[in-house]
Amino acid sequence: MSRTLIFNNMEIQNFVCNMFGENTYIVIDSDTKDCIIIDPGMMTPAEVSAVDNFIEEKKLKVNKILLTHLHIDHAMGVNHLKEKYGVEVYANEKDAILGARIAEQIQLFHLPITLGKVTIDQYLNEKDTITFGGLQLTAISTPGHSPGSLSYYNSDKKIVFTGDALFKQSIGRTDLPGGDYATLINSITEKILTLPESTIICPGHGPTTTVKDEKKFNPYV
Repeated sequence: MSRTLIFNNMEIQNFVCNMFGENTYIVIDSDTKDCIIIDPGMMTPAEVSAVDNFIEEKKLKVNKILLTHLHIDHAMGVNHLKEKYGVEVYANEKDAILGARIAEQIQLFHLPITLGKVTIDQYLNEKDTITFGGLQLTAISTPGHSPGSLSYYNSDKKIVFTGDALFKQSIGRTDLPGGDYATLINSITEKILTLPESTIICPGHGPTTTVKDEKKFNPYV
């Protein structure tokens, strides 16, 4: 399943992947065809083909991979994309251990797959900028779901990719290794809900929402 958001020079294509219903985002500069892929969670051959075919049909130039965090459901497709498109992975160093322990994550969730370690090539921290084509995202540190969780914000279009920090009327789980409830709530209230109320939230699972709606309706904050 896929969904599309289109702005004047930005297109966001969302593929819903794996048994966790994870959102894989391809963010495209419509003028240059440069793109980045956020949280590639493709698990099955059909999911991999759907992403590859979309890139080929649109004649996109894959610029880099961004990870909000390195839990298995957000990283299943990373190594395929790195090999096929020769791109680097950007994420926070504090989640590197999760990438190194992919086999343990697979075992924890009893997944029918085998994956090599997921390695971060470039570390990102608070306020770092990621540029592709004429577009730019800013990294926001939003730990709590994982130690190194990042959100990615485009101030021009007012869009933020929150990974598993914040969902529509819900929040990410904090019972996995490295999770912390108080830290997550602080990240949400101080880093995400302080963005302009019209900001569109593209979460790691489920439908899009807005900062305004989450301030009003999210029971956790």
